[in-house]
Amino acid sequence: MGGIAKGLLVAPSGETIVARWRRLFGQVGLPVVLVGARPEYADLGLPLIDDDPPGVGPVGGLVALLREGPAVVVACDMPFVTDALLRRLVAAPVQAPIVAPRRDGRWEPLFARYDVSVLPFARSRIAHGQLGLQGLLDEGGAAELPMEANEWAELADWDTLPP
Repeated sequence: MGGIAKGLLVAPSGETIVARWRRLFGQVGLPVVLVGARPEYADLGLPLIDDDPPGVGPVGGLVALLREGPAVVVACDMPFVTDALLRRLVAAPVQAPIVAPRRDGRWEPLFARYDVSVLPFARSRIAHGQLGLQGLLDEGGAAELPMEANEWAELADWDTLPP
């Protein structure tokens, strides 16, 4: 992305992706916390937290969030998720430590709901050098959020968009 913070990219809606998530989370009644305290985000007026520990990839961000309590985790670079899909994730009646969509045997760990009970498990995996979120969801008791065929396009991230 040429060094730019992905959250500051302009979504098709005309707002930055961070502003879009802030609006969507507000509509659903969720607090917004940015993980990865990049200097570019300092003036956005949102809480910023660093990965815990730093340098281990997305699992470090997840641990940092779960220290604060249960979390709905979304990738900052998903510009198409609707409030309806976000509401479905939040309200999914599934009682599991993790709820996430799954397609072709792969979880979408960066559009998922996590309970704090996942925290010790995530920390243990980090301590053993197991940094992948797929493994965390596979072994952590994740339950699948059913998706309609047309909803998968909402989970496209900036990196997969055609140039």
